[in-house]
Amino acid sequence: MELSHCRIVALSHCRIVALSHCRIVALSHCCIFSLSHCCIVALLHYFYQMIVLTGAAGFIASNILEGLNFRNYKDIVLVDDFTKVEKSVNYDGKVFREKIDRADFSSWIRDNYRFIQVVIHMGARSDTAEFNWSTFLELNLDYSKNVWALCTEYGLPLIYASSAATYGMGELGYDDAHDLVPQLKPLNLYGRSKNEFDQWVLQQKQSPFFWAGLKFFNVYGPNEQHKGRMSSVVFQAYHQINKTGKMVLFRSHNPDYTDGGQRRDFIYVKDIVDVIIFLMEKRPASGIFNLGTGSASTFLDLVNYTFSAMGIPSRIEFMDTPEDIRDKYQYFTEAKMDKLRSLGYDRPFTSLESGITDYVQNYL
Repeated sequence: MELSHCRIVALSHCRIVALSHCRIVALSHCCIFSLSHCCIVALLHYFYQMIVLTGAAGFIASNILEGLNFRNYKDIVLVDDFTKVEKSVNYDGKVFREKIDRADFSSWIRDNYRFIQVVIHMGARSDTAEFNWSTFLELNLDYSKNVWALCTEYGLPLIYASSAATYGMGELGYDDAHDLVPQLKPLNLYGRSKNEFDQWVLQQKQSPFFWAGLKFFNVYGPNEQHKGRMSSVVFQAYHQINKTGKMVLFRSHNPDYTDGGQRRDFIYVKDIVDVIIFLMEKRPASGIFNLGTGSASTFLDLVNYTFSAMGIPSRIEFMDTPEDIRDKYQYFTEAKMDKLRSLGYDRPFTSLESGITDYVQNYL
């Protein structure tokens, strides 16, 4: 039988989904029925095939696009400012349906929401040295609020990018509990914009039936060549070593850490992709989640692994951390990963050594 445009199908887990212009075969005369969670996911994937990916020309989103293609997802709509030709290499040669300018996204989604299975919102201004708040207000707050509103209005699952920059100096640790979000003190406007959006999300009485905000820690990997000074330490180390034969790191000004002993939670972008696709396919529970490895590594380890992957003997020097950033320099970050693991994500994260070896030898 065929359901009319306005027929409502009641699904288990108290989720109500409007199936539009879709043909259901072998249903009873009653239009209300109950399905298991697995059947719900399969049903929604069958009828709603289109994946919307914002920030699609950027670092993380372009890797998501490649990961989706690898898993045979091809019906993908890319949203971004595509006038920056230097970023076109990130999506050239990949399979997708069409490109939509980010300024046209609202009108486009109103015309096409019936065919969308999920919105993956990675678009943002991510320059931590940007000092123009109006830029962050426009792109990271107002634009994201509009994406949220559209997904809520049309019942679309939403996965969006938050950031570990929300944690500031880590005074409260790196716990992704919702009740800690209002207490966080980001160190820069980028972190502030991400944290203010997280706070806004948690205040909303209406939301998409599934949503996830992901606090990315120190991400490295392919397709970051356009990021300049915001590129990962791995990318910068590779190019500095290639040019000079050595790597210069900031000296420690904290007696608890040796030079190069500063520790960060570095995560390979391919692990980011795996988690996002897991959430897209399983839609387990909504919330804000950390996304690091849960294991911090030193900058010395990172640089030594880079030298090793390049087949060059290590040569590391140190310089004083500039005084204008010394008081705000993070000596330690490490994601608390229990919350994401509790959703059933049990794949191991790539070790720093393995990730750097793959990145350097296959992409740089």
